[in-house]
Formats: sequence, structure tokens, C-alpha cells
Amino acid sequence: MTHERAGTPALPEDLIDVAAVEDAYYSLHPDPADPGQRVTFGTSGHRGSSLDTAFNEDHILATTQAIAEHRTAAGITGPLYLGLDTHALSRPAWRTAIEVLAANGVRVAAELEGRFTPTPAVSVAILTHNASAEAVGDQADGIVVTPSHNPPRDGGFKYNPPNGGPAGSDITSWIADRANELLADGLTGVQRVPFDEAVASDLVSNFDFTAHYVDQLRYVVDMAAIRDSGVRIGADPLGGASVGYWADIGFIYSLQNLSVVNPTVDPTFGFMTLDGDGKIRMDCSSRYAMASLISARDSYDVATGNDADSDRHGIVTPDGGLLNPNHYLAVAIDYLFTHRPQWSENAAVGKTLVSSSMIDRVVGGLGRRLEEVPVGFKWFVDGLLDGSIAFGGEESAGASFLRFDGTPWSTDKDGIIMALLAAEMIATTGKTPSQRYAELVAQYGDPAYARIDAPATREQKAVLAELSADQVHATELAGEPITAILTEAPGNHAPLGGLKVTTENAWFAARPSGTEDVYKIYAESFKGPEHLAKVQQEAQQLVDASLQG
Repeated sequence: MTHERAGTPALPEDLIDVAAVEDAYYSLHPDPADPGQRVTFGTSGHRGSSLDTAFNEDHILATTQAIAEHRTAAGITGPLYLGLDTHALSRPAWRTAIEVLAANGVRVAAELEGRFTPTPAVSVAILTHNASAEAVGDQADGIVVTPSHNPPRDGGFKYNPPNGGPAGSDITSWIADRANELLADGLTGVQRVPFDEAVASDLVSNFDFTAHYVDQLRYVVDMAAIRDSGVRIGADPLGGASVGYWADIGFIYSLQNLSVVNPTVDPTFGFMTLDGDGKIRMDCSSRYAMASLISARDSYDVATGNDADSDRHGIVTPDGGLLNPNHYLAVAIDYLFTHRPQWSENAAVGKTLVSSSMIDRVVGGLGRRLEEVPVGFKWFVDGLLDGSIAFGGEESAGASFLRFDGTPWSTDKDGIIMALLAAEMIATTGKTPSQRYAELVAQYGDPAYARIDAPATREQKAVLAELSADQVHATELAGEPITAILTEAPGNHAPLGGLKVTTENAWFAARPSGTEDVYKIYAESFKGPEHLAKVQQEAQQLVDASLQG
């Protein structure tokens, strides 16, 4: 249920006590026997709040030590690129990480002058280093201190290996297990030196992520076309790490009509409007969190938003308001594969199984290969690295694509290039992304898409995660014959951790929630909202029947 104050400005009572959050980071110590206070290190790293004893100095000491040991075991000897966003807990955790990394003899490249670092800037730095001749046998990796778009009370800590993208489950599981061993052992295995000693050593050096990233944007987005067209851009960092980047982008590329809508950095994020659940959340795909920018849409040809670590994007146009992320993915794919002539004819489009089938139809119209994978950007990393995937995108407003010459840009999500791409589209075609989507609808149909939650016990969620196709006995969904029952992704045969059922004009996917006693049903129909409702109803019945055997 939508909160009564969703989309309205935050009030003083909505704001965190920054001092209390930071104090708890140092003063509270997790109980290793409590699952809620242990390190849970997934693709997006470890997240939690210091106030819940879920993201404290002990967690970062243990996790950083585990990463240092992983580097040794994997033979990673190059620099570690360390970035951070604007959450209150990010700077304390960043300092802790430097203390542990330096004590372990790891060379650290970080912004030492107080600037913040978007996730894609770390990925680009890793890949640029590793592509250089001097990097042979000296591969780099990285850490980004960020909980992404999570509320201000949260902290986050994620690891990117030498491929530049989110770490796979083999790496993250090892890091989590080792970190929890260290916690259980009272951190006796953690090496650490004082921060001032660390930054004064030869191991820690200042790295200008901003210049390194911004200077190379011309190789992935047509910055000259944007400049020459005079497209009016309103870029809102939502108080996140891209705040300094947008000003530099405007200056370096002479974008006279680029305005940084809100350059404020405030760890309470008190300038935000509340999200749908009444919390402050820097979700640039939410019409509630983006309410202020949406209200100013007539002032720009395109307005854009990024979350706190700038790996996600939100696109606002005067004619369409905030674009549905699925709609923009379809438009971006349609545009890129007709405006990047140097890309390989064999390069595929990557999408996750819960993204819109409009993408399938667009890709088919382009004559391109579609690679559908489970949820998680990690599944696109290898393809973006070797060029076999030219574009990878998720329905949660995260995507990346190759440089003009078909070489890798960022193998992690990049909300900045996706925002600039919208301006490039307008500059070269004269149409906004929402106008182009209307043309795609006329060509391919108008899908209705939604996600709902259904109750499930922990045991039922475990069954759903391991479901096999032969446990589903239905032959029809919402009046159409079932054409496929999938428990593995067609693109890479990786387990979905759930189920996807398709018909000619509709589909649904069911996945267990990792944090709540529900499973999520994603569904879409090209036959309209009424048919979508029927798909959702029958999907829940089908899944419930399968869970009961």
C-alpha cells in the first residue's frame, strides 16, 4: 500500500541523526551467532544499518581482510580502486578499508581529497588499467562503499574483481564465509594500521576518478552531437556520487545547456521526496522519489536522475514524464543498434528474465541475438568484457553498453552514460525517448507490465528456488497455450532460482524474496491490463499448486 506522504518533501522527523548513525558504526559490535548481524555478501555486497548492528566497523574490518586474502589466493597484485558514495556510513567504512588494505600490503588508488566516486567510474578505472600493457601480471580490482539507492541509515560494501563487474557468487560466498570466520574469532586475524599512517605510505595514492572517467565519455556517447544540438539537460544526482561529475561533464564538453538540478550533498538526503513506502530512498526509477524532478520536466528537453552510486538511471521527458525502465531499455537498444556501426554484427543484447518482452520484439526486429539471463547484472559481465554482448540491461533501471569501437566501457551498471544517451537520442533524431517508445508500441504492441507479491513460508520459498519444469502441470495460462516453462535461463542455462512461464502474448516469472516471506510475481501481457490481471491471478494459483506438490 502506498504511503500517504509518498512523493511529498521529507520533514525533519524523517531524517536520520547522522552523528548517531556514525557513532553506532564504531560503538556497536555484532553477535556472530545472530544471522542478522553476520556478513551477507551477495552480488551487491554487504548492506545494513549500523543502528541494527548490521553494518559496523567490525563487519568492514572482517570483510576487507577477507578481500585482501582473496586477492592473495587469486594472484591479484595490481592496485585496488576504492570508491565511495555520499551515505553517512560510506566515509567511515572507506577509512576502515584503507587501514586494513594498507596493512595487508595492498596498493590502493582512491580519491583522497574528499570527492565521491560512482560505481561505473571504479569499473572503468579497473578495466582501463587491466587493458594497459603494464598491467600484464598486475591485474587491478576494486571496492565501492555504497548501499546504492537504500535509505540514508544504511551502509554498503561491494567488491569488483578484475573483470570490473559485480563479483560472482563463487567469490562473494568465499568472502562472506571468511569474514564471518574472522568475526567469530574476535577479529584476531585482521591486520590494520592507523589511517594517517596508511595514507602517508607509498601504498595509498590519490587517483582522480572524475577526470579519468569524464575524459573518456567521448568514446561511448556522442558528446559532440549533444553539444552541437543544444539539448537542454537537467541532471539530478539525487545527492549521490555523480554530483561533481555532472558539473565536470558540462564544463569539459561545453554543454552550455546542462544544469545540475540539485548539487546538494547531505547525508540525511533531506531534500528528497518520500518514496512509495514513506521512506527516503534515492530510487531514480520511482515516481515518488523523483517527484521534484518530474514537476520540473517542462524546463528541459530531458531530465535525468541517478541513485547514490550512479549505477542506475531515471529518464524524464516533457511529453512522457518518468519513463518506465523497461520502456527506456527498449528504446536504448533500438537506438544503439542502429547508431553504432562499429559494433560486431554478432554482438547480442542481454536482458534479465523479468524484463519486458518488448525488448524481445525490438531485438527480433533488429535481427540481433537475445541473451536472456537470471536476475543480476553479474550475468552480463563476461559478455560486456569480450564484446559478445553489446548492451546489458535490467528492469530495475541498470544498464551498460560498449564503446563506439566495440571494446568494453563499464562492466558494471552505468547510470551516467544511460542518462547521456537519452540526450544523444534527442540530439541525433529530434525525438525524445518517450516519443520513440510510442513508435515502438505502434510497431510491436503495447504491453502491460507489473510486479506483485504473494505470501510464502521460508520452506515454500526454498521449494520455489529449486522448482523443476516437470513439477508444473498446467498447459494454459490466461486463455493461451503455454509455450515454455523455464527454470533455467535460455541465454546461459543458469538456474533462475524460480520459474518463468510464457505464452504467445504474455508471461510471468516467480522468484522468492530474499528478505521477506513472500515470492515476487513479475508478469506482462500484450493483450492489455485486464489480461495481465488474469495472468497474475492464474500465475499465483499455478505457483501455489506447484509448491504444494
